[in-house]
Amino acid sequence: MKKAANTFSQKIFKIGINPCVVPSEAVLEPIFEQAGKRTGHIPVRGTLDGAPFTQTLVRYAGAWRLYINGPMLKSSELKNGDIAHIELEYDPSDRTIPTHPQLAKAFKKNRAARTAYERLAPHRQKEINRYLGFAKTPETLKRNADIILDHLSGKEARGLYALLRIKR
Repeated sequence: MKKAANTFSQKIFKIGINPCVVPSEAVLEPIFEQAGKRTGHIPVRGTLDGAPFTQTLVRYAGAWRLYINGPMLKSSELKNGDIAHIELEYDPSDRTIPTHPQLAKAFKKNRAARTAYERLAPHRQKEINRYLGFAKTPETLKRNADIILDHLSGKEARGLYALLRIKR
């Protein structure tokens, strides 16, 4: 990591309820070059007061922001209003979450659901797979997978509304 270009200190502030910092152009330029882009979400990694993190740079309201989530605050022992010392670099690692095995098995039998799933934006697929990965019992996993499959198949789905807000 290039210490001079990718290290900065800044006061953590909130936009709405979300703590964040705004990296300078000097910090952003090498990241843009490594990422090969200046638009969209850019995966990054680094340290927040020495605590490692993996996060995404997001452009919001005309400025690039590094949002500082709860686990980042907890591991760094920082809070809103504190001065954060941040090391930041582009993270080229693959962050893809594979299709949950329960869904993959169901997709073999339900082509319409698979097609609808493949049309979802990657972040929506990720949400669904992460959600299913949190199920603690086989019954919960099956129930939630069935709801998702019904929705993807165009049937009226019950529950899980936050996961199922997609346009057809």
